[in-house]
Amino acid sequence: MTRVPVHAHEDPRSRTVPRRLVPQAAVLGAAVAGTLLVAFRDPNEAGLYPGCPFLALTGFYCPGCGMTRLVHALAHWDVGAAFGLNPLFFVLLPVLGYLYVRWTVLGVRGMPMRSVLFRPVVAYSFAGVVAVYWVLRNLPFAQALAP
Repeated sequence: MTRVPVHAHEDPRSRTVPRRLVPQAAVLGAAVAGTLLVAFRDPNEAGLYPGCPFLALTGFYCPGCGMTRLVHALAHWDVGAAFGLNPLFFVLLPVLGYLYVRWTVLGVRGMPMRSVLFRPVVAYSFAGVVAVYWVLRNLPFAQALAP
């Protein structure tokens, strides 16, 4: 039995549902594995995880600072602490969840992922929000945004 090579021009709808969902399964598996690791190995203990290279080089928080501890807090149902560690990422979690579910549903149907969130104006606006957040969380009057 010979295998037919998968070509870039192959219609995604011609593949079986399990084959279409391989990328979604890989992303879900990585997210679950990472969450389990962080849930059982506390990032608040020194030396278990590498620190933020941007923070180490500059002394300033990057937009991602606090995300590992946020995941640990959420894994232990400490929602208040999670929000305090990285408010932007905390607010984006439902958006990421929605995008993942939509990607999976479209994958089952054999349709490509298209969203208004991928339009240039939205992407540039998001980049602007991240840049403003990055600056603000390092200013003295916005310490609530710091991890």
